[in-house]
Amino acid sequence: MTHTYSINTTRFGELFYSEEDVIVFPRGIPGFERSHNWAITGDEESVIKWMQSLDDAELALPITTPDIVMPEYNARIPDDDIELLGEIQSNDDLALLSVVSIPQRAPWDMTINLRAPILINVKTRRAAQVIVLNEDYPLRHPIFSESIRAEMKAKAKESQEDEEC
Repeated sequence: MTHTYSINTTRFGELFYSEEDVIVFPRGIPGFERSHNWAITGDEESVIKWMQSLDDAELALPITTPDIVMPEYNARIPDDDIELLGEIQSNDDLALLSVVSIPQRAPWDMTINLRAPILINVKTRRAAQVIVLNEDYPLRHPIFSESIRAEMKAKAKESQEDEEC
């Protein structure tokens, strides 16, 4: 029998989840070491989801898959980080996500952290944010190309000017 739980979150209101939805970070996440239990939520069609802390209703991190911005992304992960997640029989047991940073007043400047992805064992539901061995992957890689950022910024400026009139 599956039990349903809920948390009243700041961003999503009441969020319902079951034990199967809980992702456990034994070490926490750097900067959020006290939050060990998380759930992924968000619009099915959106490439950006949210990882909601189940230990802190005010804490949610936008996430996506790194290949959305870098199809050739190939993270080299230290073996001891992989061992922390429990038994892994194949690559299908693993999910790789990255935290997205979205500036409040400049969403066109959003970036993705390719240097420290989140690795999840989908069978054990254990996870860790890891530092990849690929030193060329940046902490803040732009999600949008320069031309798209310029276009989005121009549209936002136009919209702001229209509101001021």
